[in-house]
Amino acid sequence: QVQLVESGGGLVQPGSSLRLSCAASEMIFSIFTIYYGWYRQAPGKQRELVAIITSGGTTNYADSVKGRFTISRDNAKNTVYLQMNSLKPEDTAVYYCNHQLPPKYDYWGQGTQVTVSS
Repeated sequence: QVQLVESGGGLVQPGSSLRLSCAASEMIFSIFTIYYGWYRQAPGKQRELVAIITSGGTTNYADSVKGRFTISRDNAKNTVYLQMNSLKPEDTAVYYCNHQLPPKYDYWGQGTQVTVSS
């Protein structure tokens, strides 16, 4: 069982930056592709994918965050990061870390709150 712990959330003003971290208790090793993702869920709304990075280094982003957010990995620290710049009020949500190796593994963190408000 892999445990994921998110950190770095907080209350910031529009236009500010935050960096979220997702620390994993252990690494998944596989010859198949592993997906490391950040999702978010605002009150009363469905959970949505924000960004992903694969074990091969490929990245993808939701249209709403392209050009503002960057996902990255530090294998030595078993950590995935989400750098969030030019934050907007609509970015307010609980952000969740996810590691997947379909169909065998699907791990989630407990989430970290990001609030963007003046």
